Amino acid sequence: MEERKTLTDDYERIRKSEDAGELSRLAREQVSKEEAGEEEFAVKSALLEAVAANPATPLEDRIFLASSSSFPNILVRLSADCDPGVRRAVAANPASKNWLLSKLAKDDEAEVREAAMENPKSSWKAKLDGAQSFASSPALLRFLSEVGRDAAEGSRDFVLASMVRSSVARNPSCPADVLSSLALDPSPEVARAASKRISPDNVQ
Repeated sequence: MEERKTLTDDYERIRKSEDAGELSRLAREQVSKEEAGEEEFAVKSALLEAVAANPATPLEDRIFLASSSSFPNILVRLSADCDPGVRRAVAANPASKNWLLSKLAKDDEAEVREAAMENPKSSWKAKLDGAQSFASSPALLRFLSEVGRDAAEGSRDFVLASMVRSSVARNPSCPADVLSSLALDPSPEVARAASKRISPDNVQ
């Protein structure tokens, strides 16, 4: 019980600390389960969460944690950070879970949403929403136009990726060169959608 109380006290002290130097040092401290042992590793993880939750932690250190951490509890904390640069770093982190990416794909900031959709772990639904959104940037649509092109024909991924690329082709924001490329897509559904956009009279 005493150990738990001590950890709680340390957590609260760090979470409320205004010592930027200490917070920065803790954020950058490398810790491995092999070297520290399971119990100490768990303690370090909990204290890092306190660093992530403290708004006095310097922005560059919060971005560092958001980019490099693989601890789900820390990434969840930072996904709600007030700075979009921190949330974007969480969205781009390959360790972020797909449910967290789905949340970030609905962020108020476009840079966060698009980083989440471009993450390899993002869900097909998040990608489809991005392909259909008129607010998506040409850069995101260009990225989504390449999704799943190499999927095996007839596979689940082939079908879902074709839906994403077809939606890109139908999106009014789709760049002309991307549309031309999609007209030659290996999926007939995608090629038809793009061809109709290029030539409205094309009924093939």
